This record gives sequence, structure tokens and C-alpha cells, in this order.
Amino acid sequence: MTHWIFTEEHELFRKTIKRFLDKEVIPFINEWEENGETPRSLFERLGELGYLGIKFPEKYGGQALDYMMEAVFIEELSKAGSGGVGGAIGAHMGIALTPIWRFGNEMQKETYLTAGIKGEKIAALGITEPNTGSDVSAIKTRAEKQGDHYLLNGAKTFITNGVHADFIVVAAKTSEGPKHENLSLLIVDTDAEGFSVGKKLDKLGWRASDTGEIYFDNLKIPAENLIGVEGEGFRYMMENFQWERLSLALNSIALAEKALESAIQYSKERTQFGQPLQGFQVLRHKMVDMAVDIEKARNLTYRAVYQYNTGSDITTEATMAKAYAGEMVSRVCDQAVQIHGGSGYMMEFPVQRYWRDARIQSIGGGTTQIMNEILTKRLGITVKK
Repeated sequence: MTHWIFTEEHELFRKTIKRFLDKEVIPFINEWEENGETPRSLFERLGELGYLGIKFPEKYGGQALDYMMEAVFIEELSKAGSGGVGGAIGAHMGIALTPIWRFGNEMQKETYLTAGIKGEKIAALGITEPNTGSDVSAIKTRAEKQGDHYLLNGAKTFITNGVHADFIVVAAKTSEGPKHENLSLLIVDTDAEGFSVGKKLDKLGWRASDTGEIYFDNLKIPAENLIGVEGEGFRYMMENFQWERLSLALNSIALAEKALESAIQYSKERTQFGQPLQGFQVLRHKMVDMAVDIEKARNLTYRAVYQYNTGSDITTEATMAKAYAGEMVSRVCDQAVQIHGGSGYMMEFPVQRYWRDARIQSIGGGTTQIMNEILTKRLGITVKK
């Protein structure tokens, strides 16, 4: 469905992406899902075509296009039918490379950002830790400054691309200062002594992305790998969360659309009691409700994307979009499975994968409950203690 926020150039780009996905991604989705990872060759191919650098400066190999163009890419990649592939690529270009671009020094951009844009190296973001979840203020991983390097110790979990990443942007405590002022972001090369992957995690959904536990044991990080200013890590993460949450909302909308398309197609083909499923009013109305639910999420999200593209602070709008879309996609995918009946429960039908992939959307990037807490503060309805 076209929308006024997208220009003719955006729509032409959408058609180009679709052709690429139809030929080089969709035929291999089942294989990648079974293997439990998105192959390095896809990162390389996307880098070769310039898709990993849509919003990044030309100086580092990017295309210097707008966020609207990246939104188109995110949507179409999500419609390919694998949340895992979208998650792996999104984690690389959206949440790992972006802090380096926005806050990193020239060396970091030339070394890590350029390699990431080309698809030569895979990136990951390491924030979540065992027993901390969404509470980044409780991060225990420590980076102690010792002369010309930091000594890193700690652990991270649920890290997308964590198993095969070449470098990871890690959030760590660098002081005992006040809460939210003691965190820093540092770039960790995964071939450094002291880095290890605990295990590759087995997930309900997003199976085509590798997710791992990672450990740091007296790992030396050159001081020049500190991103931005020491102690500013929390602020950098919060600023980056705006686009991450919009990306997840876009992902949710695209996945829900895919599920609705599958339900509509199945309702035309499946016959019950002498007529197609579409002949039953209750199912027709159910699919209408699904479409309306998607459209609500789309308008919340597109408005926020448009505002973000103008440079506005869209903390409230992005949080609303992520919260609503993340819950919406589970509702829509659940109904799509229901319309498929017993077939929807069979692994040979992709609708079961959409349902599994949808479940992470209200958890990853901050749970719906965290989003609601942010919104109570933004709207001034917190309870005074």
C-alpha cells in the first residue's frame, strides 16, 4: 500500500528491492532457517549492492540517502518471510553500525563503519546481560582504563549476530559515577584474546539469525576504540533506540501484512461445507479487523518515521509505534494461523513461522511494559512517591 510519505523515488527503490529479494533471498529462506543463521555471503551481497549503507555518508561507502529509503528497505526485507534474516541485517546496519557513525571518531568510521557498509565484517550490539534485561542501569560488565587500553570483563546474552560477528559495540561500566552517567560504548574485535562465545541460543522464532551468549575475560581494548565520550554511553543508547524501535515497528507491520496476505489467499483456496472460507462472513470480517489493526500501526509508525527524517525528537511517537505495532503483529499472526486451521499448525505452511517470529516484537528493543512506562513519564502521568 502506497503512502504519501514515500516519493516516486522511494517506490522505484521498493520495486528494485523486491526483485532482488525474489531472486536472491526468498528461495533460500527455509535453508537459512534450518541452518540457524543468515550467511555471511548475504551481508557481502547487500554490501556490494549498497543496501547496508543507505543512510550512511558516501565518504565511508554509503549512499547518503534519507531514513525513508531505509524504511522501505526494512519493510521489504521483512516481507521476505523471515524475521531472522531481517533481524540479522537490521542488527548489523541499524543498531550496531549507527552508533559508530553518529558518535565515533574518524578512525572508527574508516575502519569499522566502512567495513560494515561493504559487508566485509559483521557487526553486533552488546547491551543485554544475564539478570538485567531491559534495565541498562544494572549493567555489570566493566571496562577499567589502564593506560592506553581498557580491560573488559563481563558477559552479554541474547546478542543478535553475537556468534559470528567480527566486532561488537559493547556497553560497559567505566566508572562508579551516578546512574546513567557511568556507562560507555566500546568497540570489541571478536578475534581478541579474552573474547569467547558461550553458546548459540536456540530460539522460538527468528531462527535465521544467530543469537549468542558472549564473554569477556580480561580482554584488552585499545583506548581509541571508545565511542565518543566516556560516561556518555547511556545517552548514545537512548538516542539510537528511537530508530531501533521504529525499525521494529516497521518490521511488525510488514510481517503482519505478510500474514494477512497468506490468510486471504488461503481463504480463497480452502473449501469447507461446500464453499471457500471467504464465503463465511465471520472470517471475512476477521480479516477486515486484521487489516484495520495493521493500518492503525502503520499510521502511528509512518508519522514517526516522517518526523524522525526531519530531525525531530520522536521519543514519544517511536515508543507508541513500537508498543502498538509489537502487540498488533502477534494478534494478526495469531488470527492468520486460526484462519489456516490445522494447516496453520503444520511446519510446511509459512504462516506458523510468521506467528513465531511475531512474538519477539513485544519483547525485543524494550518490552511493551517498558514502552508503557516510558510513555507514562512522557505524558506526565507518573505516580509521585
